[in-house]
Order: sequence, then C-alpha cells, then structure tokens
Amino acid sequence: MLREFRLPDLGEGLTESEILNWHVSVGDDVKLNQVIADVETAKAVVELPSPYAGIVARLHEQAGTVVEVGSPIVSFEVAVPAGADTGAPGAGGERVQARREPNLVGYGAVPDATGRPARRRRGPAPAAQGAAPVPASTPDAVRERPRSTPPVRKLARDMGVDLSEVRGSGPGGLVVRADVVRAASPAAGTAAAPAGAPPVVPSPPAQASRENRTPVTGMRKHTAAAMVASAFTAPHATVFLTVDVTPTMELLERLRQQPAFNGLKLSPLTLAAKAVCLGVQRFPSLNSRWDERAGEIVSFNYVNLGIAAATPRGLMVPNIKEAQTLSLHGLAAAVTSLAQTARDGKTRPADLAGGTISISNVGVFGVDTGTPILNPGEAAILALGAVRRQPWEYEGAIALRSVMTLSLSFDHRLVDGEQGAGFLNDVGAVLAEPALALAMA
Repeated sequence: MLREFRLPDLGEGLTESEILNWHVSVGDDVKLNQVIADVETAKAVVELPSPYAGIVARLHEQAGTVVEVGSPIVSFEVAVPAGADTGAPGAGGERVQARREPNLVGYGAVPDATGRPARRRRGPAPAAQGAAPVPASTPDAVRERPRSTPPVRKLARDMGVDLSEVRGSGPGGLVVRADVVRAASPAAGTAAAPAGAPPVVPSPPAQASRENRTPVTGMRKHTAAAMVASAFTAPHATVFLTVDVTPTMELLERLRQQPAFNGLKLSPLTLAAKAVCLGVQRFPSLNSRWDERAGEIVSFNYVNLGIAAATPRGLMVPNIKEAQTLSLHGLAAAVTSLAQTARDGKTRPADLAGGTISISNVGVFGVDTGTPILNPGEAAILALGAVRRQPWEYEGAIALRSVMTLSLSFDHRLVDGEQGAGFLNDVGAVLAEPALALAMA
C-alpha cells in the first residue's frame, strides 16, 4: 500500500524548510530511519530519516525546493503484514487507523489514509486517457495554472513573474524556485524557435546586469528576523573596556605545548569563555531572560554559553550546554568541536536552542571592537576585538604589549549599567591576569 510522508516541523516551530538534496531515488528500497534527504531549516542542516520501510514510489519535491511543513515530500510503497489493517473498511465495516512507525525526527504530519496523494487542480479536469489534448490555441480552452508551492508563488510575485508563462521543470511540471529565477532573468524572455527553424544567435547585451537579486531564505531569513526582533524589543546598551592581555597570550602559548591540549584550538576566546562563566556568578542578571508574557525575570543557575559562528550559510549561535561545569580543557574541546560542526553545517537544532549568554569573536575579522546585537532571549553578549601589539603603560614605563578591546551589549531592562560594567571588568581582569580565575572560582 502507498504511504505518504509529509515534511515534519523538526521540533523547532518553523513553517518551511528547503530540501538540499535527496539520498534516494524512485524505486529505491529504504529501511526505517534511513537518511533520505538533507533539509535546511532556518537554523541548521538536518538529516531527514525515513518514517517507513518500503520502496520509494514518488518524490513530490526536487532538491532546491522550499517546502511548507506538512506538505508531502515522498511516498513509499509499504508492505502490509498479514492481518494488518490498512485503514480501509474491515470485515465488519469498521475503519481503523493504520499503524505509524516513529522515526528519529518524530511522526511528521498525519499521512492520508489510503491511495496516492491528490493535489487540488486549478482549471478543468484532465482529459481521459487516450483523448486528444485541447490545443492551447483553441479559444474556448481554459489553460491550467502551473502547479507550484506557496514559497515559489511568493517569490514569483516578488520578482514580477507571471507563473502562467513559466514552464515547470519539477516532477509533473511543478514550477520550482529555479524556474522563477530563470524566468526573471533578461534572457528568459527570448521565445523558443519553432521546430526546424535555423538557430537564432542572440545579440550581445548592451551592458551587463547592474544588480543581482538573491531570495532571502533559510538561515539568512531567520537571522534577519531574529536580529530585527532583538534590536527593536530589547533596549540595548553597550560598554567598552581595553585590556592588556599579554599574560593571556603567554599562558595560551604555554598550554599549546602541553600534550593534553594537542588538537585543540586555543585562543583568547577560550579564556574569555571561562571568564564569562565566572563573571555571571557575581552578576547573575547577565545570565537571565525577560519573560514578557509572564511578566517575570527568569534567572538561570546554569550557563548555556553561545558562541557566534560565521558559516557559509550565515551566522549561527550554537551553545555549549552547562558550560559552567567545564574546565579550561573542556571549554577548549567544546569550542573546537562546536566551530567545526557549524562550518560543516551539521549543527543540531538542539544546540542552537536554550542559550543564556553569548560571545562573539569579531577580532578574527581584523576589527578592534563592535556593538553586538543580543541573541534573542538573552540578556548579554560579549564581543572580543583583535589582539594588537601596541605601546602600553606597564610597570611605570611604556612597553610593547598585546592589547584587546572588549565590548558588552546588554538588555537594559535586566541589567543596570553598574552590573554591566562590573561584569565586563571581571572578564577583563581574568584576561589581564588569568591566575585570578583561581580566586574567582
């Protein structure tokens, strides 16, 4: 019997996802929980396991298509065990729901009871098999609007493309995102030459296109919405502190020589992560959340430390769970693993949720400081600038030292200026003299 799998919400409350690529084709024999596709949500790339064991009967969407949660994406031909109910009326006329197998991302949307999924058609019903098709030139013929998904229809509206003029390249003539983008390009307006006509050599364009348009989807769309919501919801305030971090750089160099730290990336971010975990013990308001609906301030007795990471797919802020329990070695290992996973696009949705305070290492881009925007739902974010060798007052004289500027943005509803300044001074003190971490622990 045929079983339809609809795109699940992956436990994130998202409304759509993009199918990056399929790992199966029509006719493949698939096992339960076998990975069948890579799907990009607004937060991460997720491997989508199969909820059924059976033969792939149909792929409803092709790679590169943005699909709404609950839309059918694949159908399976599933063997029915002897005596099992298929959802059809039984001997007594009763109807029993077919058994659904749980899979690694949940059950997804409820499949249709029986049969191949039907898509609502626009226009007249299709002609019977064997009947001659109605010519498009017939005055009385009503032309069916090409099939497409809601995100593709919105993209067409935004780009000024008439879908009735677009030939779909997807399964069954489905109009996909690439078709709309192609139709919107200047070359798309060239009519196809009639059969047997000599090839038409297009004239070179007078000038190259002066602008490019990129659809806002996936992670970029989510990041933009989150930053706007944060900037216009939480009243941001930012304080700055310039610190001599020469002792930190010397300590990191010594640790790199230790066998225990082989293979781990050690940077000022590692010590800053430890300093943040220590600092929130004295200034807990930095590790809290404003609950607008409940009218409460939620203070956390743990630290899920977010690390902002720039990836080819955009900005991500995965977090280290229970960071306050980790040693310096544990934090170094966690930061190294987190950064590599983010760059590979394998960050799990759970690692992106539940953060309590974050760090952004803008110094890796060669800038001295910045005014970071809060990760939505968090009270503070610390930015680390580049380490510069420059003249600095040291032991009553001028010496060449390693200097860094720190900036701290915080939600002024939760954190007063005194608390924000005190926390930043604590972090700066640890970076200026790492041994203080022993006194603060």
